[in-house]
Amino acid sequence: MIHHPNRSGKRSFAKLALTSSLLPLALLAANQAQAQEDCERGALAEIYCDRNGDMVADLPQDESEWANPDTLIFAYTPVEDPAIYSDIWQPFIDHLEAVTERDVRFFAVQSNSAQVEAMRSGRLHIAGFSTGPTPFAVNLAGAVPFALMGSDDGRFGYTLQLYTHVDSGIDEITDLEGKRVAHTSPTSNSGNQAPRALFPEMGIVPGEDYEVVYSGSHDQSMLGVVAQDYDAAPVASEVVDRMAARDLYDPEDVKIIYESDRFPTTSYNYAHNLHPDLVDKIEEAFFSFEFAGTELGEEFEGVEKFIPINYQEDWKVIRTIQNANGVEYTPDNLQ
Repeated sequence: MIHHPNRSGKRSFAKLALTSSLLPLALLAANQAQAQEDCERGALAEIYCDRNGDMVADLPQDESEWANPDTLIFAYTPVEDPAIYSDIWQPFIDHLEAVTERDVRFFAVQSNSAQVEAMRSGRLHIAGFSTGPTPFAVNLAGAVPFALMGSDDGRFGYTLQLYTHVDSGIDEITDLEGKRVAHTSPTSNSGNQAPRALFPEMGIVPGEDYEVVYSGSHDQSMLGVVAQDYDAAPVASEVVDRMAARDLYDPEDVKIIYESDRFPTTSYNYAHNLHPDLVDKIEEAFFSFEFAGTELGEEFEGVEKFIPINYQEDWKVIRTIQNANGVEYTPDNLQ
């Protein structure tokens, strides 16, 4: 793994600046009643508008509210070892700097709520939000999803895979009754929301037929199954594939007893109030980046480029799952 000492210093500075200046989401939510204007907004927080009905926050009409920072802060979704990913993302950071002609700093987020909070507070400009938290970022933080990783032919997505230890004696989903199953976090799609929406149709109700234990991440869920700390765990296929590629577990120790249809993967977003000229450059950087031959390409095997997405259409299945679970996009529900 390549080490960038100068970049490391910049990353530390970015993390310190962000974490020291963020306002709690709960406090910011108290200001929602003070809407900037009377406008259509759907499920968006009161400080945003959605005049065109595309379900994402509009650019402010007042140009004085447009942000055009000299330094851009970029964050990838929370992972078990952020330090590894700061190096993996470095080739893209370099490319983003070249195209935008701005300094770019990588911010290692510790949780979904901290990441959403950072964008809402104006301290995070570009971010990759996990599948489940994406609607929270859209509605609470004014995030605008515009890209995700895919193949040259436009294919993208991942599946929910339900793993158990090879020696667990669990062979089908109904065998989970009375067991201890690791879910990742409340807002995770494949790690919690999708199982709660899909499993009852197959005869097992999470939280009623089996004990739900929140592990904190897909990595921790998978490692817990390997160590037999948990009887089973629903996880995102793309995460466990990368773990296997890094030899973090032996695939022979586990088995899959269920796999879902495909879901959209991590969305890449810019803050809704960025200057349109800067947004054009950000999109240019994403869509012109070549994964082949980079650490990022090696980490995300099978990914060849960033492809455009439409939040209203591509996240419909996720919103449907969350709606089935009674999810409301509030700060208190974001974990």
